[in-house]
Amino acid sequence: MNFMNEKSSTPSLLRLAAAVFLGLIVGSILFFIAAMVIGSINQLMDMNIPVRMDIAENILSAVLLVIFIVGSIAGFCWKVWVTPPTEEPEDADTEE
Repeated sequence: MNFMNEKSSTPSLLRLAAAVFLGLIVGSILFFIAAMVIGSINQLMDMNIPVRMDIAENILSAVLLVIFIVGSIAGFCWKVWVTPPTEEPEDADTEE
């Protein structure tokens, strides 16, 4: 019984955990980039868009952070779900 060769429709838990972890990191980075761009636009045009990196004092920044993180996690989990795992060819050792 070789369970590694069976095709499964659900991805492994390790791949999903990696997608969640990567989604957290990418979502945070995207939020900081968006906050810096909005901050530079605020400064250049003297606008008062209330998005800053201090999410503890600003509810709009916290909502934007959650949107970026949830969107990134959902995107990476979807990609893991639709992409089959890579398999090494079994005859790789015989080619040498």
